[in-house]
Amino acid sequence: MVAAAICAIFPFCLAMAAFTDLFSMTIPNRISLALIVAFPVAAVLAGLPLADIGLHVGAAAAVFAVCLALFAANVMGGGDAKLLTASALWFGLNMSLLEFAIYVSFIGGLLTVVIVILRSQAQLIHAMGLNLPGSVLMAKKIPYGIAIAIGGFLAYPSSPVAQALLAQSALW
Repeated sequence: MVAAAICAIFPFCLAMAAFTDLFSMTIPNRISLALIVAFPVAAVLAGLPLADIGLHVGAAAAVFAVCLALFAANVMGGGDAKLLTASALWFGLNMSLLEFAIYVSFIGGLLTVVIVILRSQAQLIHAMGLNLPGSVLMAKKIPYGIAIAIGGFLAYPSSPVAQALLAQSALW
């Protein structure tokens, strides 16, 4: 039961980030903080060795460095950078982090194309009576938290934490 609850924290936080980013173009700091605080508990319950936990912290540090540079170049929002960093902590330095990055990149590209098309057709959308969140049609930024969340959902089952917890509890 505890393992199932711990397994649900990561996707729950990502879902909250996606919804808040969609409707307000912000990702609250408390979501990234919850992911960071929950990770050590999940890692210990999953039985990850201390050296592996260190690699997870290293992955988060590497992602943070890249995101900080992108944020400084005004290419990425701060909430997205924090969410990516906190998510990287759950994947560690292994193939699941690469899988996560590929999913986020691909889905982010698709999301961007869809939003650009929707914005180009904003008058038609309003004329049809469709009500989309204002952030989708009016903002100049892309709610990338949606792509981060979907990428996280897709890659999470292959993460070391999820693999260990699922093996222990035989949930799936």
